[in-house]
Amino acid sequence: MRTTFIKTLMEIAAEDEKVWLVAGDLGYSVLEVFSAKYPQRYLNAGVAEQNMTGIAAGLALAGKTAFTYSIANFPVFRCLEQVRNDVCYHNLNVKVVAVGGGLAYGSAGYSHHAVEDLAVMRALPNMVVFAPADPVETQLVTRAAVAHQGPCYIRLGKAGEPVLHTTTPAFAIGKGIIVRAEGDVAMISTGGMLGTVLKAADELGQRGTGTRVISMPTVHPIDRELIQRLARETRALVTVEEHGVGGLGSAVAEVLAECAERPRFRAIRLDGAPSGVAGTQDALRGEKGLSSPAIAAALESLLAR
Repeated sequence: MRTTFIKTLMEIAAEDEKVWLVAGDLGYSVLEVFSAKYPQRYLNAGVAEQNMTGIAAGLALAGKTAFTYSIANFPVFRCLEQVRNDVCYHNLNVKVVAVGGGLAYGSAGYSHHAVEDLAVMRALPNMVVFAPADPVETQLVTRAAVAHQGPCYIRLGKAGEPVLHTTTPAFAIGKGIIVRAEGDVAMISTGGMLGTVLKAADELGQRGTGTRVISMPTVHPIDRELIQRLARETRALVTVEEHGVGGLGSAVAEVLAECAERPRFRAIRLDGAPSGVAGTQDALRGEKGLSSPAIAAALESLLAR
């Protein structure tokens, strides 16, 4: 995803001289292509994410479209006051990019696990929150963020994520993408969980349960219309995310609470205390019940209740 992001940003920067990139002392082997081609529009703020955000806010006040870029937690939590007060309060054209969302930096431990970021960012005023599922969605989200006037948060994976969309889907801010349309139960995923959800849907299909699959690349604003439709048309609905409470599951539950007709619902997410173990992303996902067999079993358990 990060390679697709920087490639797309360079294409946009070739057409729009207002686009700037401000990094937090990382991105080596990824960001050099941008800094080499647009040295006058690239800044490395060093290990100083609060300054990085303040610089981006100043650029936006000067009419620029400023992207900040760092590993998962650092452009969010280390400089949350600057994001809240400098960027969101003034509704500035700053786009916060977090690479390595969820457990992507599993071997680095909890300090590098972004598992509360969606909850925090969707609570901020004026903030649009994106979590693309694959390189195709990453390209769509990056272009949408530039076109949007105001702050955006883009939660990316790390590297090597597979392409899951065989064609480019229709995309708009605040709208979900229907990946599979048939079935009387549904799974909604956001970010890098889509591939695992598709595998879970295949496993359920082999056991006779047809499952709709929705990708939700925009967590805020959420696609209320689609969720309301699923509430009417399905008998069970689960959300799947590499995140804790307050993210996609909470956003969907808020919509369902206002629906006259509600299916059985469960949010499959990183509940409980953070893992004290450093390990691969797949291993940590499995430990927390985010494998395709565990997801399929959770939906079947919901149906059996």
